[in-house]
Amino acid sequence: MDVEKDTKFPQVEEEKKSGSDEAVGEVDAIQYDDKYGHIKRGLKGRHVQLMAIGGSIGTGLFVGIGSSLSTAGPLSTFLAFMIYPALFIWPCFQCVAEMAAHLPIRGSIFEYATRYLDPACGFALGWTYFYASSMLFCAEISAVATVMQYWDSDTNPAAWIAMCLVVVLFLNVFAVKWYGESEFVFSSTKVLLIIGLCLLTFITMVGGNPHHDAYGFRTWTNGNAMHPYYTTGTTGRFLGWWSVMIYAAFSISGPDLIALAAGEIENPRRNIPRVAQKSLWRIVGFYVIGVLAVGIICSSRDPRLLGALNSGAAGSAASPWVIGIQNLGIHGLPGFINFLILVSGWSCGNAYMYSSSRTLYSLAVKGQAPKFFLKCTGSGCPIWCVLVVALLSCITFMVSSNSSAVVFNWFVDLATIGFLICYTLMIVTWVGWNKALKAQGVSRDSLSWKAPLMPYAAYIAIVSGCVIILLSGFDVFSPFSVQGFITSYFGIPYAAFVFLFWKIFKKTKWVKPAEADIWSGKAEIDEECKIWEEAPPAPPQNFMKRMWESIC
Repeated sequence: MDVEKDTKFPQVEEEKKSGSDEAVGEVDAIQYDDKYGHIKRGLKGRHVQLMAIGGSIGTGLFVGIGSSLSTAGPLSTFLAFMIYPALFIWPCFQCVAEMAAHLPIRGSIFEYATRYLDPACGFALGWTYFYASSMLFCAEISAVATVMQYWDSDTNPAAWIAMCLVVVLFLNVFAVKWYGESEFVFSSTKVLLIIGLCLLTFITMVGGNPHHDAYGFRTWTNGNAMHPYYTTGTTGRFLGWWSVMIYAAFSISGPDLIALAAGEIENPRRNIPRVAQKSLWRIVGFYVIGVLAVGIICSSRDPRLLGALNSGAAGSAASPWVIGIQNLGIHGLPGFINFLILVSGWSCGNAYMYSSSRTLYSLAVKGQAPKFFLKCTGSGCPIWCVLVVALLSCITFMVSSNSSAVVFNWFVDLATIGFLICYTLMIVTWVGWNKALKAQGVSRDSLSWKAPLMPYAAYIAIVSGCVIILLSGFDVFSPFSVQGFITSYFGIPYAAFVFLFWKIFKKTKWVKPAEADIWSGKAEIDEECKIWEEAPPAPPQNFMKRMWESIC
């Protein structure tokens, strides 16, 4: 059954009853809906499953990974992409999903930080995430401009930026159902691309190539598995691995999109835990195996492997995948792979146009952004939020006077530190939630879904996040790089400023666990979810559909 159900503002009603200063003005939910419109539950489970992938797999995994491979070597790259998500991203998935399954409201993660930590934390998390997702959107569309130069290096990259912006804006202005369908197609293409490249690597490494050369792990031999970086010896190899850990922080994401889609997903109590439970499989399948495969098919010492974006090479000409395929004497694939890489970057930009605009909308709902951002079209799109993100992304037109590769790297650094701070705060929010449950005598076994390995996984993730944040720009100090220092650490003073601004301006107080609000809005959500929970069982799926859903 295809259900599309409107969501209202249950938290506004509860806050009005309690007289909270955080309520959105003195206007009730019905007046808000009449004046501004509202977003809708039009996203199916398969949409959010693929959005979590689409928001993660961008040009970084297909092109930018070449820089890490040449800097640190295949073993260091493989270990970093295995360790980083295990210590940090997977626990964040679980923390966010547990809270969102209990109370799947729009702007959920920011609302949770307000309820369980401090209203200033919710404000800081919201605006820091808006900044980070906007920078990532800029990074992806600047990468698209670079990839387009594979076919046309004469046209100014600004033309490709404009084309990308128009298409993404077009997709985001329509109802969430059409956004979900477009992202489903984009992300499905990326899934097929990474599966195809991994299969190609396996077939060719056992001899299925024009040279009939069963090369196996030859590219890992003769001391090429781990490269020293920044210094020599064991320390240099460790720093090479650490540099990839930081790059992995840019490449791997997804927990944020679950939280942002919580207010628009159908049957959230079922679909949100499903996304979280499959996150480990997706990480292993699309990142760990993908990075292992790229380190096999392409030598990290290949002279052309200078990092496609860092060296300014056109398109995917310096992508390790394309280099490996060309070295094997396979013709006809580079252009096709480049097209799929283009779609990949476009999809990631599409996902973060969505996330940044919905973040701004959620801030407006909380009264933490101007009220005109609440305006929605009849189809449920927060139109002014989308247009503001599009306007901010116009800074990407710097590619007209600078190398698109240089501009891309600026946005990579700015986005990386922002997301590291946001994900760490999300996990800290779960710690506040857990303390509130204990203080109020609520067992986690009674929740809609209970995350595994908690609270220990959360504590490990918080420590890991803080260490990566502090050392994200370890290589900018000697010799000192002003540009590198600013882009690597800008997010820290930014987050501190917005936190202190709201803390002082609103005179907020830290929430006591025994007084934390873990119930407001839940009764309305429970009633809303009955339409799915009491619906008759869906008809059996065919084999191909079951296989596809097991992968995604």
